[in-house]
Amino acid sequence: MSARIVEAYVGEYASGKSEVAVNRALEIARNGRKVNLVDLDIVEPCYTLRPIKKELEETGLNVIAWETKDTVGLGEAGNIIKPESRWALYREGDVILDIGYGVEGAKTLNLLEGVDETPELQVYVVLNTKRPMTSTVQDIVNYINELGPVHGLINNTHLGDETTPEVVQEGAQVIGEVSKILGIPVVATTAEQEVAKKIGTVDCMGNSVRSLVRYMPRTFW
Repeated sequence: MSARIVEAYVGEYASGKSEVAVNRALEIARNGRKVNLVDLDIVEPCYTLRPIKKELEETGLNVIAWETKDTVGLGEAGNIIKPESRWALYREGDVILDIGYGVEGAKTLNLLEGVDETPELQVYVVLNTKRPMTSTVQDIVNYINELGPVHGLINNTHLGDETTPEVVQEGAQVIGEVSKILGIPVVATTAEQEVAKKIGTVDCMGNSVRSLVRYMPRTFW
């Protein structure tokens, strides 16, 4: 990894996009790179990076996100984008963007300055085939067609604590079919570290497997 990395993670509710984004940012940072992790989720204000911001910053990440003390009173009534987030693409170093869920959430990306001037930007869709809106090949194809430009797919099929390797592999097969139909590559399969260990370095479709440490269960406000 030498070129600048700029990645935006989008996905439906409970796809695990925030978990994938956080783990990706930490993975890049472990290689000695300067990384900016940007919380752009204004769809679900009670389930964001705020509660773990300081913990992540202690690892060396630059986390652009509200702190809970700054947003008391907003609750589920709404949220606003942190002003400095709008200029995140002009920050020195790599940039990982955690975007709000759903098609409407994905539109938040358009609020950033310099989107059209950032050729490195890659938009990755995190998919969980155990969720109702992304459970079939056709559901996923329809969903992605509404998102706008997408550069890669990530299989993050899971059932929380009940996730097994078989569950993940079933998702890999479904998303593999989506990849063929849309011509969009599968970037990786991601899974909680113990499950990932059982699957191995590649899934049943030949995609690389990335191990996840679960941070998001501690973030509910």
